[in-house]
Amino acid sequence: MTTDTWIPLCSAADLVEGAQGGLAVPFDVHYAGQTCRAFAVRFEGRPHAYLNRCAHVAMELDWQPNRVFDNTGQWLLCASHGAAYEPATGECAGGPCKGGLVKIAMMEAQGVAHWQTAYNLKPLAF
Repeated sequence: MTTDTWIPLCSAADLVEGAQGGLAVPFDVHYAGQTCRAFAVRFEGRPHAYLNRCAHVAMELDWQPNRVFDNTGQWLLCASHGAAYEPATGECAGGPCKGGLVKIAMMEAQGVAHWQTAYNLKPLAF
């Protein structure tokens, strides 16, 4: 598999803005030899995806299943540590985090959201 393979994830309509109460769409990947949970969200009209792993301690962000946005829909928030991340970039915006979230390239085509593989990021069945 080349490093630029686009993998269909979900209908683009499944990615609802965080400010409108949108839930993350979860998916599993192989990252650096490990099976990891990832998620996709919509923020300011664009799809974004990240490993579901806080940069402070490798724990999933969700405070409830598939809820990664704060109440305002403006920040991705770690429920365990309170670390806040920029939804568009994954960069740490506050709290106990070092660096940022691991970003996964996303695109939409013909009503479908896709994520992109990389040298260290593959679908589970490859």
